[in-house]
Amino acid sequence: MPNTPRLSPNSVRMIEVLAFEGVQVLDVTGPLQVFASANEHLAKAQQEPAYRLRVVTKGGGAALTSSSLTLATERLPAAEEEIDTLVVAGGPGVEAATVDTELIDWLRNRSSRARRVASVCTGAFLAAASGILDGRRAVTHWSFCDAFARRFPAVRVEPDPIFLRDGPVWTSAGVTAGIDLALALVEEDLGGEIALAVARYLVVFLKRPGGQAQFSAALSLQTAGDRFDALHRWMQANLGSDLSLSVLATQAGMSERNFSRRYREVTGITPARAVERLRVEAARQMLTDTRQPVKRIGQRCGFGSEETMRRSFLRLLASSPQDYRSRFAAASQTAGTVRRVTARSEAASRTE
Repeated sequence: MPNTPRLSPNSVRMIEVLAFEGVQVLDVTGPLQVFASANEHLAKAQQEPAYRLRVVTKGGGAALTSSSLTLATERLPAAEEEIDTLVVAGGPGVEAATVDTELIDWLRNRSSRARRVASVCTGAFLAAASGILDGRRAVTHWSFCDAFARRFPAVRVEPDPIFLRDGPVWTSAGVTAGIDLALALVEEDLGGEIALAVARYLVVFLKRPGGQAQFSAALSLQTAGDRFDALHRWMQANLGSDLSLSVLATQAGMSERNFSRRYREVTGITPARAVERLRVEAARQMLTDTRQPVKRIGQRCGFGSEETMRRSFLRLLASSPQDYRSRFAAASQTAGTVRRVTARSEAASRTE
């Protein structure tokens, strides 16, 4: 993608959402509402709108979503038309879209005219099929990350973030993560004050408190009828202890070789990676919920040293423990304050 110039603050930015038959409705309407609400906020301040919005499909007209809601769309514009932001939605219909050579060619050419490109949920499959994501970091819905990585080895898949940015290309995780991504785009365009006003109006967090993970590490290790459920509970209760392969195999009542092989078959990762994910998750929680020193948190969560903990954070979260705490602790504490105030108000109303 070319390095297109940043538009002036007074420019009206064209936001184009690419949809298709079987698109997931929230992948389209979630981001659109964020941009529309930004325009509404500007209008109240007697300012011109920042965005023009349109939904496009290959044939134009009515497009049936996966939830049976019909969207009114426009035909694909000429690929050479100027555009600010191209958003690629996802949904069950994305598989058919990825083998539509005409659509893929249009997307490849259209993205070259965009200042930035974003995908929502499984829209990453469509973006990757056009080559937009080659050599870049990307995320999609957690349940599709493994399949995505196998299908597009040129893309560096990161399964944990809600959304991430690699240059002018943004990708987001499942469904409502498209709202988080759109808020980040508004913040980049119009500043944090307007993005926060939009988030408040939509009753969502500008930055989700406690971190950006799509799902808990413990949840990701669960499988229906999993014989390792008891082991995972034991691991969570003993993160500060020795969780070497030999100890885990003994706890599971298996030989090291058989345990290692079987565990990877069931969970898709090695025992060592599972331990690392659980420890990082526990450390993340303590970083945002407590004021304990980073070194102490590392010890309690079973990291051999502060440096080991830092490397694990960088590998899984692309952030150091210190940066993670500074970024998310304030949001977590604010959310806690809101919950406490709400609870007190509700209690007071019940006694009146």
